[in-house]
Amino acid sequence: MLNRATTSQKSFDVLNMLFMVILMVITIYPLVYVAFASLSDASRLMAHQGVLWRPLGFSLDAYTNLFRNPMILKGYGNTLFVVVVGLFFNLLLTSLGAYALSRKSLQYRKPLMLFIIFTMFFSGGLIPLYLTIKGVGLVNSLWALILPQAVNTFNLILMKTAFEAIPDALEESAKIDGANDFVVLFRIVLPLSMPVIAVMLLYYGVSHWNSWFNAMIFLQERSLYPLQLVLREILLQGEANANTGASDGDAAMLAVTLKYATIIVATVPILFVYPFLQKYFVKGALIGAIKG
Repeated sequence: MLNRATTSQKSFDVLNMLFMVILMVITIYPLVYVAFASLSDASRLMAHQGVLWRPLGFSLDAYTNLFRNPMILKGYGNTLFVVVVGLFFNLLLTSLGAYALSRKSLQYRKPLMLFIIFTMFFSGGLIPLYLTIKGVGLVNSLWALILPQAVNTFNLILMKTAFEAIPDALEESAKIDGANDFVVLFRIVLPLSMPVIAVMLLYYGVSHWNSWFNAMIFLQERSLYPLQLVLREILLQGEANANTGASDGDAAMLAVTLKYATIIVATVPILFVYPFLQKYFVKGALIGAIKG
């Protein structure tokens, strides 16, 4: 009976591992396909059908023509500014708000939470937002991509839940020693909340990195365009093909590999960051999922 159970368990483990391997291949292959396609010769890629397991005639023409556009590096610089400065304000303001809302002694705590949650479901719309941004003088400024998105309601609630899980005794002992709320927050609460901090970095960072709609609405000068808007402009207006001076046929073939190259350029930085945050991410994202 024991041997039969052991054999069944081994069979289940083998099937489970096989299923996971197949699932992993299905998940990874689209990324591999895009990478190989971006490194392929445009004419051979257009003629190819079916699965792509390697670059077809290794070529860097797509990346060469992509980075020949001077706006690419400018877009990278603008995006890095928005990501770095935006993350600073995101973490600072979200942690301050979450800490205040997590304190049981806060007056009108429940009405404040209801008011904040209300903003998740109802908003003024795009036109009032634009008029507000214009009224405070942020139109055509990178700050228009940072300050209006300084605090996300869902992230605020997630961080508040994480702070509430920290024992009250730590705060009480610190205040007995003379610590104020800022000392408690920055020296006790935040160091003990690294998983949720990692989640905030990933959520806010990816949001800033992928943002293009607000930039399209609020920015007028092309020199202020973030990377995603520059890449969108290249794909839609064919600026990369115009810079090459290629014929229509060559431009059409180049556009095939250029499409994949833009995906790689926009995705790789985030893929490199994620492994460093992954060990915290699962734990932080599940905060508040189980109530004991």
